[in-house]
Amino acid sequence: MTNMNQKIKSFVQYLQADERSNGTIEKYQRDVNAYVTWLNGRPVAKETLVKWKEYLLEKDYAPVTINSMLGAVNKFFTFLGKEECHIKYLRIQRQMFRSEDRELTQSEYNRLVNTAQTSNQTRLALLLETICATGIRVSEVQYITAEAAWGGKTEISLKGKIRTILLPSKLCRKLLKYCKKQNIQSGEIFLTKNGKRLSRKQIWAEMKSLCKKAGVPTTKVFPHNLRHLFACIFYKASRDVARLADVLGHSSIDTTRIYLISTGAEHARQLERLGIII
Repeated sequence: MTNMNQKIKSFVQYLQADERSNGTIEKYQRDVNAYVTWLNGRPVAKETLVKWKEYLLEKDYAPVTINSMLGAVNKFFTFLGKEECHIKYLRIQRQMFRSEDRELTQSEYNRLVNTAQTSNQTRLALLLETICATGIRVSEVQYITAEAAWGGKTEISLKGKIRTILLPSKLCRKLLKYCKKQNIQSGEIFLTKNGKRLSRKQIWAEMKSLCKKAGVPTTKVFPHNLRHLFACIFYKASRDVARLADVLGHSSIDTTRIYLISTGAEHARQLERLGIII
């Protein structure tokens, strides 16, 4: 087990050297650890991975989640030079609709921001607006600096790619007002009381605690859903999926299209508007 722990540690170092995001590294490490814990000393082999895949299915993990976990372990095997241990993913039909219990609407978003403001959670309200107005990932919040607020743009470096994000002028004014109040002269804006960077875990926890006050289901409130809401609003305004992919930092337009999947109810309304039935 000690030898396996060392291999996982080396795997993490490899991912860091490959400039993977902290969130990706944490997930890969978590999934590989889950597989190794399940092994419980049994040999690392394709046969055991097949049985682990069956175990995940029996535990009613979502197919997408299982494929994500298999992907992490396959990556680990590649690192170990054991490509022969790779296992096939579950075949999943392309999703046509988003579940409505996970679809954050603009009115619900507005309610969240207003509730945070009236509850004197100024930092949280501004953070919600910043993510939703720019479409950045929660891991990219660190690039929202005082300098970016003054210049109206920021450069984000992630996964070996650099992209420029424009900040709306109204958002810049709010950010600068917050900086003045918090005496932030330069550098990152969203910090803890001790001046440390807000962690993904803390941002998630603050958003979840806001749900009850705002009367919004917790299933709809997480940082990535704000990015999804931005994508939907941006696309409705521009109808330019290629440009949206650039803004979101996607290498493939197919990834961007996933963000634009409508709910079943919205699709039904579109069908009604066709006026085919006399």
